[in-house]
Amino acid sequence: MKENVILSFEDLDIRFSLRGQVLNAIRGVSLDVYRGESLAIVGESGSGKSVFTKSAIGLLDANGTIAGGHIWYNDKDLVTFRTEKEWLTIRGKEIAMVMQDPMTSLNPLIPVGDQILEAVVLHQGLRGAAAKRAAVEALRAVGIQEPERRYKQYPHEFSGGMRQRVVIAIAIACRPKILICDEPTTALDVTIQAQILDLIKELQQKLELTTIYITHDLGVVANVADRIAVMYAGDFVEVGRCEEVFYDPRHPYTWALLSSLPQLGVKGENLYSIRGTPPNLFYAVKGDAFAPRNPWALKIDYLKRPPYFQVSETHKARTWLLDPRAPKVDPPEHIRQLREKGGGRYA
Repeated sequence: MKENVILSFEDLDIRFSLRGQVLNAIRGVSLDVYRGESLAIVGESGSGKSVFTKSAIGLLDANGTIAGGHIWYNDKDLVTFRTEKEWLTIRGKEIAMVMQDPMTSLNPLIPVGDQILEAVVLHQGLRGAAAKRAAVEALRAVGIQEPERRYKQYPHEFSGGMRQRVVIAIAIACRPKILICDEPTTALDVTIQAQILDLIKELQQKLELTTIYITHDLGVVANVADRIAVMYAGDFVEVGRCEEVFYDPRHPYTWALLSSLPQLGVKGENLYSIRGTPPNLFYAVKGDAFAPRNPWALKIDYLKRPPYFQVSETHKARTWLLDPRAPKVDPPEHIRQLREKGGGRYA
């Protein structure tokens, strides 16, 4: 593996069998995750974000298979793992995941402390009083007051934000190197969203974690991500540092996602929405998957999948608009406004 790369996806291809048909959910994508960074994977619901990350911890649904490619972690190819015993050497212990709905992630019949205790016993190898102390400390680490008392309570006795903290406590109790956060602020109000994101950021620094956020909302990760990977129809269409993707986006899909941010809306005008629907991945995608929804699509977009074009050393986008032979296209007004907010650096 490359220096400072902790997790590497290489030409990953994931397929699902449904009702006698095959759905190509992840279409030969590659991505490196760097040690200690905060990476956000952004895209519409159904774009393949959760499937992509679940492949690294062996949690694909039973009808899902990795049809090609590699997932490298500590010089091990996780694609070769076949048994639950193999996956338990990675899942939780090395790579942990915070699921998007804490109410369904937690067992309503078991006190939250016992649910954290299970992770401590399984992955830290502690027993008895030592294991309980570690579980209580995990609750304290995620900002839950009176952890000794709360340890004995059930999930329904916690608010939504507190349940999310418990789920994070279970994940960090495993002492992972990588923490995947799947829509960690879903169904939380704005104030609690900010608290949870601040908590994850604080834990990342304190525990020296590498974090991967999965979200459909670019606004959520604006202040926590070092890099952003934009996913559409099972492919990464743009990858770059946070400020590059926000202030100098190059793919029309990224333009559309940013333009859809409510913060950019104008009073009295309709909010921007992306026309059309994502492609049906039961059928082979020809050309650029976003072409039918792209008002700037070129003829070649319907014929040939674009390669990545390097915008900078850290920024690339898969769009024919970056080909030197393509006509010059100015980004929409919302994107020009964002560039101005970026201090004119990308104008």
